[in-house]
Amino acid sequence: MSEGAQPRQAEAGGRYEVLHTDCPARDMVDHVTSRWGIWVLISLRSNDLRFYELRNSIQGISEKMLAQTLRALVQDGLIWRQVEPTTPPQVTYGLSEFGRDVSEPLTDLFDRITRRLSLHSPDGAVVAGLENRSPRSGPRSTKG
Repeated sequence: MSEGAQPRQAEAGGRYEVLHTDCPARDMVDHVTSRWGIWVLISLRSNDLRFYELRNSIQGISEKMLAQTLRALVQDGLIWRQVEPTTPPQVTYGLSEFGRDVSEPLTDLFDRITRRLSLHSPDGAVVAGLENRSPRSGPRSTKG
């Protein structure tokens, strides 16, 4: 890949040059892994939610950041947006099929992290019985 070259669209079944700064897939990864994008995708894994429900479920997000994040994820095709013509309009968001596919490993990642954190007490100490385990070895076998 030459410096400054325009990214070529992947051939059928091929891959984009994701390490190139102009790669369109890179923008989508940035949206998914942004500070708030990841939380929006995880929040929508179990239910379709209205704007205010999303805002209330993601602590610390402002309305402005939520609106920007939702706009980017809708544009990327990861979530859908449905507006009901009421006064005021009710806007509901949900994961597209592609969004479900992308958010699945994110959910797995957070499950792994929370399982790991549950092995530690609130003061950071390792829970008794797990201190001798190597981080790579996994559970010890009880067979002799």
